[in-house]
Amino acid sequence: MTAPLHLRGVLLPEGEPGDLWIAGGLLSRTPLAGATTVFDGGYVLPGLVDAHCHVGIGPKGPVELDEAVRQAEADRDSGALLLRDCGSPIDTRPLQERADLPRLIRAGRHLAKPKRYIPYLADQLEHESQLPAAVAEQAAAGDGWVKLVGDWIDRSAGDLTPLWSDEVLAESIAVAHAHGARVTAHVFGEDALPGLLAAGIDCVEHGTGLTDDTVELMARTGTALVPTLVNIENFPSFAAAATKYPDYAAHMTALYDRGDATVAKAVEAGVPVYAGTDAGGGIEHGVLVDEIRALHRVGMSAEQALGAASWAARDWLGHDGLRHGAPADLVCYDTDPRHDLAALRHPRRIVLRGAVVT
Repeated sequence: MTAPLHLRGVLLPEGEPGDLWIAGGLLSRTPLAGATTVFDGGYVLPGLVDAHCHVGIGPKGPVELDEAVRQAEADRDSGALLLRDCGSPIDTRPLQERADLPRLIRAGRHLAKPKRYIPYLADQLEHESQLPAAVAEQAAAGDGWVKLVGDWIDRSAGDLTPLWSDEVLAESIAVAHAHGARVTAHVFGEDALPGLLAAGIDCVEHGTGLTDDTVELMARTGTALVPTLVNIENFPSFAAAATKYPDYAAHMTALYDRGDATVAKAVEAGVPVYAGTDAGGGIEHGVLVDEIRALHRVGMSAEQALGAASWAARDWLGHDGLRHGAPADLVCYDTDPRHDLAALRHPRRIVLRGAVVT
């Protein structure tokens, strides 16, 4: 047994000075004898959360497991100690066995149709009638989440179109729920959203095509949004590369132009919004602070944006904050990140599973 640890600081989100002790990988709000103080005098947060990333995907597609480890380490060193991995083409379960890496919530593999998503990253279903069974398989293989590709460019149409009918979506999401899994979907455009929301989907990724009606529906049903604003910054390059598909290029440009305003409407309407980077592929891991600052840019208060990447996101994903008896995953800062989000770039202490990482 290692000696207990002790931390003192302003505990967030409650905002009051307090003390924490750690033993056996768990937090204690009552003193533990013989504890070594490892932090004193700053601000203590529940470990940060990247609610949309892809451990196991690199710029050229699937990566080897050692590269996936480096990706997870980059996230950890930025303070992200809980990752919702929104689809990976490789088996990342070995990473879950390592005490030095962030906790990983896996969504299994993306579910798409042939030529309707990035090659090699999804299970490609020849017919949508296969979707309910594929959802059941991914629900069993993942950690309580299933990832659908809701829309993608349809080259025959030259623009974004939905992949699935409303009827098969309703059946498939019901199957996931019956297996105890929640469902999320990649959605850029407008047309796929009504069917997904009517089918009872639990979360929307990106959501750049949200309208007043679909925002209102998400707010009413409590459907979550993870807008991945740092990824939306890539939309102009997607449009520029689509010279053969002018309608798609124009559509992506329009979605980008109103992207901030779209997310701002969702925030104002009370849609639950969480921070996710879409790291993997063309986005480096470890950039969660950029996403938090982007959420602040579009209308969240600094404290809301921080909660969207910490205590609120943890609650949504079923993981504890700084309560007595919770796993000891936390991040410490010298200055108050609620007043200056840039402070998040400089964690003084990172504690993962009760051990000091840095």
